[in-house]
Amino acid sequence: MVLVAVFGTALLVAVLLSGLAARTVLSTSFLFLVGGALVSDGFLGLIHITPDSEMVSVTADLALFAVLFTDGMHVSLPKLRANWRNPARALGLGMPLAFVFMALVTHFLVGLDWTTSFLVGAVLAPTDPVFASAIVGRREVPAKLRQLLNVESGINDGLALPIVLILIAAAGPTADSAEASGSKIALELVLGLVFGFALPLLVNWLVRFRLLGAEPKLQPLLPLATGIILYAACHLTHANPYLAAFSAGAVIAHVSPEAKESFEPLGEALAELAKFAALLLFGALLTPQLFGDLSFGGYVAVVLAIVLIRPASLLISLIGTSLSRKEKVVAAWFGPKGFASVVYGLLVLQAGIPQGEEAFTLIAVCIAFSIIAHSSTDVPIARLFHVEDIAGVTGGTPAPRTAKESDHVGT
Repeated sequence: MVLVAVFGTALLVAVLLSGLAARTVLSTSFLFLVGGALVSDGFLGLIHITPDSEMVSVTADLALFAVLFTDGMHVSLPKLRANWRNPARALGLGMPLAFVFMALVTHFLVGLDWTTSFLVGAVLAPTDPVFASAIVGRREVPAKLRQLLNVESGINDGLALPIVLILIAAAGPTADSAEASGSKIALELVLGLVFGFALPLLVNWLVRFRLLGAEPKLQPLLPLATGIILYAACHLTHANPYLAAFSAGAVIAHVSPEAKESFEPLGEALAELAKFAALLLFGALLTPQLFGDLSFGGYVAVVLAIVLIRPASLLISLIGTSLSRKEKVVAAWFGPKGFASVVYGLLVLQAGIPQGEEAFTLIAVCIAFSIIAHSSTDVPIARLFHVEDIAGVTGGTPAPRTAKESDHVGT
């Protein structure tokens, strides 16, 4: 009950300060991160959790699933087909470059072996647009920039996961486990994709029966039920839940726009709650001891990961594109480490590999620094695109949404 009370209090404070946070460098994500750190064993000692706690991994897993499910619903397939080149460059060139550069920095500055260094690079390769909401959620920001950031972050989680799992197996006691896990990982990814497409199509087919269908007030629960069944099915069959979540959201938006529209307010609220819960628990892991365990070389690696590796990798991948210089710089800066990295970092720690604790410490500190840096700079940078009314808050009164603002461009 103490944890529930702490979460309720943090949620109340975050809501009361959300208007201020929307107009300043303060962010609700940062508030939950700091709140979790304050109530942990390192400070007030109100809650007692460890990185290997099942509560931490389950909460992070649910949060990532919920965020990807709602993100998938923002996908506009026609516009994605028309503007696929920039995201493809970011995923096909920028992400591998960031992966390799981070591995090199980790090996030479932190001293981890090559396999674990590449594992750290894979864990920190995914990005998360949640911590740049003032950029990706505003119509004033060019659609190509928003689409680039959203599609990149929506897909790179699934691309990084098989690499993470294979490298965890390779870093284990036997090298044979990496080969054995390859076919297993491929099967999990295929199953996730199949479930993500098949289940929403099945539900949409059932709704078309004359005797079936949801009444208006219950219609938002239809996609929710689909998501819950999908989450359970993936974990029961070991299918990849993250690829399933994103693809299911995209399918729902494509085959049933009315279901997507009715679910959107509820889905966004649930995703926010899951995100805040995960951030609170992750913040509770950020004890003074954890920061003290990271070497000087580790801190240098963290800074390089945020201010050099991600920006340089993406800028290289975007050479020759139609994006303006300002758009390229903004896209290069916003590569925040989020829930995927949290979940994958916990997988590394719980795998029991020889240098797993050192790798997790580096990953956790990098995520914390990234959340602070990126969630605190999205508002000032949004103003470069003439976004004056961040999050629709003007003097405490929500601004009316225009027809243009209500039309989702898609991730």
